[in-house]
Amino acid sequence: MTKEKIIMSWSGGKDSSMALHKLLLDAQYEVKYLLTTIYKPNGRVSMHGVPEALIKEQAKAIGIPLKIIYIEEKTHDEYEIKMRAFLEEMKAEGIQKVAFGDIFLEDLKKYREDKLTEVEMEGVFPLWKIKTTEMAQYFIDNHFKTHICAIDNSKIPTHLIANNYNQTFLDSLPADVDPCGENGEFHTFCYDGPIFKTPVKFKVNTPTLKTYEHDGKTYEYTFSDLESVI
Repeated sequence: MTKEKIIMSWSGGKDSSMALHKLLLDAQYEVKYLLTTIYKPNGRVSMHGVPEALIKEQAKAIGIPLKIIYIEEKTHDEYEIKMRAFLEEMKAEGIQKVAFGDIFLEDLKKYREDKLTEVEMEGVFPLWKIKTTEMAQYFIDNHFKTHICAIDNSKIPTHLIANNYNQTFLDSLPADVDPCGENGEFHTFCYDGPIFKTPVKFKVNTPTLKTYEHDGKTYEYTFSDLESVI
């Protein structure tokens, strides 16, 4: 059977890692590319704070080519224009589908599907509606290794930054925090597991605090300052 080519939207975290894992086990698909958006002024994945060098090393360790969309100003319009241009390029290569690691955010799923429909492409959601408690356990049981690289300080104690995603971390989370951080409570960097041919090596520097203003409110996030050691 000829496999269908697909792109994996890649943040470098546990959800995209798990979604990729499922795609690689599915005889229907050939994962042609990983796709990451990088904020060019600081060279990092925006919400995760992971540097571009480590995203490239992940792709190399996995063995799938990486495509990067560089964002200059973090505006919604810029993102949509550049994403549409990229998708049109992928269509010219005969690729019709893009996979995402979304689990239960209906609005986000609909947004992705609507934008793909505009270019006559389709979304694939390998993790959709899986219970996050079950997915967290599967992730740990299958020996994925993941670093907590960003936390929302209003939802998670700051001492949990730079820990590994494991049962001890899960047991330390407040009761109202989703075990997969699906509501943006925390973000992760996956560095080893069944999708990797070799582990990704990295250094952890002193965590950094960043504040953001949005709609008159101030939000605080702590980032684990990761650095490539290659």
